[in-house]
Amino acid sequence: MRSRIHPNLNFFPARRFAGVFALAMIPLLCWGQTQQRPSTAIESHIGNLTGHARNAQGTYRRYCVGCHGKQGDGEGENAQWIDPKPRDFTLARYKCRSTPTGTLPTDQDLYDSIGRGLNASNMPSWNTLTRQERADLVAFVKHFSARWQNEKPGTPISIPPQPEATADRINNGRELYQKLQCWKCHGLDGRSKGPDAATLADDQDRPIKPFNFVEESRFKCGATNADLYKIFMTGLDGTPMPAYIDTVKPEEAWDLVFYLRTLQPLRTREKQIQMSSSKQP
Repeated sequence: MRSRIHPNLNFFPARRFAGVFALAMIPLLCWGQTQQRPSTAIESHIGNLTGHARNAQGTYRRYCVGCHGKQGDGEGENAQWIDPKPRDFTLARYKCRSTPTGTLPTDQDLYDSIGRGLNASNMPSWNTLTRQERADLVAFVKHFSARWQNEKPGTPISIPPQPEATADRINNGRELYQKLQCWKCHGLDGRSKGPDAATLADDQDRPIKPFNFVEESRFKCGATNADLYKIFMTGLDGTPMPAYIDTVKPEEAWDLVFYLRTLQPLRTREKQIQMSSSKQP
């Protein structure tokens, strides 16, 4: 008996079935990709504020996407013109933290960074936003990385009370600056002209400059002595600046803070103590 199957369909069990199967799989593949996208249901908690990522999409699109990009990967339209480069939120590695190196920052850390901005960078202060808008932005920034779903923020380090600044402490800080070889990057005079300065790169192998203590009146992650102490002890993740909490005693760290204050252009109390000490016979 002659087959009634159309001749053009004779190959259906093989190649045509494969094609139909591939077409049928497209919705499933798209669904799988959709499932892998970051969820905007993530929240932030700052004091009595609860931030919601879903509420910050418009704010992020208006103020942040030009630098940090639609995917939060730091590849916005303006990124090519910016130095240092915008933060890649997908990596969830942050310079300004109160938590140990390698751990996630707290929601409060991110909230403070948004309001304060990052000195010596293109990241401005967004303290013109309402507290709720900033809290919502924190949640939106978190939604770009799965780390926030799988890990908890680190426990903030303890900052002991600041001792009284003295000439002896400032001198001890100068010696520690030499001992830890801070001068290799920041220079002997703190002007960021150390012998290793030109070779420094961030965690994505992009050139990065060390902080210039002489020309900058405000630190990268704050303005107070406690902020500088915190930077020194936690390090700046994603940069060559390491954490010293395991190698430097708290009182030594305060001594270094006092010495670095003498390098700044401000008329700091530490600089006045140093000048008064040098005038004594």
